[in-house]
Amino acid sequence: MERHVAEVRAFNRFYTRLIGVLHQGILDTPYSLTEMRVLFELDRADRMETGDLRRLLGLDAGYLSRMLTRFEGDGLVVRKRSATDARRQVVELTDEGRARFALFDGRAAEEVRELLAGVTDEDRGRLVASMAAIEEILGREPRAGSPYLLRPLRPGDLGWVIYRHGTLYSSEQGWGMDFEALVARVAADYVDHHDPAREAGWIAEVDGERVGCVFCVRKDDETAQLRLLLVEPSARGMGIGGRLVAECVRFARAAGYRRMRLWTRDVLLGARRIYRAAGFELVEKEQHGDIVDEIWVRDL
Repeated sequence: MERHVAEVRAFNRFYTRLIGVLHQGILDTPYSLTEMRVLFELDRADRMETGDLRRLLGLDAGYLSRMLTRFEGDGLVVRKRSATDARRQVVELTDEGRARFALFDGRAAEEVRELLAGVTDEDRGRLVASMAAIEEILGREPRAGSPYLLRPLRPGDLGWVIYRHGTLYSSEQGWGMDFEALVARVAADYVDHHDPAREAGWIAEVDGERVGCVFCVRKDDETAQLRLLLVEPSARGMGIGGRLVAECVRFARAAGYRRMRLWTRDVLLGARRIYRAAGFELVEKEQHGDIVDEIWVRDL
């Protein structure tokens, strides 16, 4: 945790410096970032009550009032009493204000365009995806009731499965490249020896993004194996893990297997709860240093 705190703070310092550089362009205007945000919100709306604007941006009433007084002096806004409640004040951009903001906004876009000009298409995609991830993770609300989709594997999914197992379990459990290599071998074996009548894999998606996976593979004629169950932290609590396991069990039963087994580790408490709820029983343990491998089995 402390390492993560330090890394977030270091990123904040870097981004603050970057925003400062961009703001020098902001564009060569006399307005601060907060003032530009007020103009942005007013440009998006026909008009806003000053109380709504203050609450939206978390501004002190006196500070906002002084800001709007300045904008009035510059000919950018007008303030009027609300037609429905004389105690309330409504503010809107003038034609001059909209024209000036459009100019400022164009300059801002050009500053960012220049910043990205030396970045490859691939890195721009990574950058935007990472920014979206930051916004989604730190700004998301509980997703327990969100819809999700289970679908068959598509090209590109196996690479994601290997990558996310490697990065996620390194972050959460400290497992190294040996574990990632094991996942890669499982994925490769699935492709090399795939029997579509008796083996399948599924990807779980939320809003078009992969958030989970599971595989059903052949152990022998009577036994199927559940492998590579994973649910992203952002999607936990939505019932996706249990749904993936249930789909795997359903497929194995329909494919004619008599039992299903799986391998896990004792530290994966969330996964163990899912397996127990799905009818699996712990039948074998094996200690490897600090790691305890487990075999769970259920009849079909």
